[in-house]
Amino acid sequence: MTVELREHPLGVILPVRAQPGARKNAVRGEHNGALRVSVTQAAEKGKANDAVIRVLCKTLNLRGSQVGLLAGATSQNKQFLMREITVAELAERITAALASAQGE
Repeated sequence: MTVELREHPLGVILPVRAQPGARKNAVRGEHNGALRVSVTQAAEKGKANDAVIRVLCKTLNLRGSQVGLLAGATSQNKQFLMREITVAELAERITAALASAQGE
């Protein structure tokens, strides 16, 4: 896995490359150290950001309260704070998600 996770006092920082307006909501792989996430929602008024959070929660088995947008609200390159999880746990979940995404 080449997603560049960083420790944070409250959890783990997960870099995400968002692709709004896609055909389906899914984790698509890795892009320059970030997790690629596509969402069907258009990039308007934070709707795509909310959709990315839902995809991350579903794919990585997290509660909504564990995922918060730290940076990149209006950019494709975002940083999310994942609370109550270690770097090792998150890396394991991402690896599993990427493996199942390739199997589709």
